[in-house]
Amino acid sequence: MDVYINLVVKDLKKSVDFFKQLGFDFNQQFSNEQGACMILNKESYVMLLQERFFQDFTKNAIADTSQFTEVLLAISVDSKESVNSFLENALEMGAREAREPQDPGFMYGRSFHDLDGHIWEIFWMDASNMPQE
Repeated sequence: MDVYINLVVKDLKKSVDFFKQLGFDFNQQFSNEQGACMILNKESYVMLLQERFFQDFTKNAIADTSQFTEVLLAISVDSKESVNSFLENALEMGAREAREPQDPGFMYGRSFHDLDGHIWEIFWMDASNMPQE
C-alpha cells in the first residue's frame, strides 16, 4: 500500500528546491506546475501542492501554519549525528527550529518548520534500549 501525504505550499519552486537540497528526489511523472511528488521511500510520498490546487481537494479552510499545527511529519535517520546534520542543513536553507532537541536516551530527535510552516521531526531511535514496562 502506497501512502501519499498532501501538503499545501505557497511557492512550489522554492519548496522543491528546499527539499532537493535536503537530499530528497522527485517523481517527475507525478509532478507539474501545480504540484510535485517528493519521494520518501518506495511506498511513501509527499505531494507538495500549490495552495489553489490543494483547495480543490477540501471544502475546509487551509490551516494557517503560523498559528496552527496541521500535521507532524516524522522521518527516521540512522544516527544522532544524522539528525543534527539534517536539521542544521534545513536551518541554513531557511527552516526554523520548532522546539528544543529531545533526548530520552534510547531516542534523539529535533524538529523544524519548513518554508510553509509544516513541522518535520527528524529522529534516531535504538529500539533495543527502549524502557520496558
